[in-house]
Amino acid sequence: MQLISQRLCMEKDLGIHGNLFGGIMLSWLDEAAATMAYEVCHSPNMVTLKIDEVIFKRPVKIGFHLKIYGQVIRMGSSSLTLEVEARKHNVYSGEETVVCTTNFTFVRIDEQGDAIPISERVKERYSHLAHGK
Repeated sequence: MQLISQRLCMEKDLGIHGNLFGGIMLSWLDEAAATMAYEVCHSPNMVTLKIDEVIFKRPVKIGFHLKIYGQVIRMGSSSLTLEVEARKHNVYSGEETVVCTTNFTFVRIDEQGDAIPISERVKERYSHLAHGK
């Protein structure tokens, strides 16, 4: 997996239980995954189609440094799926603990919002992956 984003949990990001609000985490993951999809597909015209089951494995507290990682796990004709995980990073030890995981599927679209093919050059680079829809 490659590092695609970093965030710092601040007081404004907390829910009523003193943990990072789940919706904020989803927003951070979606933004990070979208920028990775843009880069992978050489196109800013990628939109989120689907977010798989999201697993919040550990709470995130104020001051936590989060690193978000992603990797392409499926490449289709007009879509790609990324595995994404957020990890709490301990700046003293360098240790990382997974706090949240999910998969995002993005679709490449034209100006009217219709799905269009991802370039053959990109698909060839990921030809080793099982092709999806």
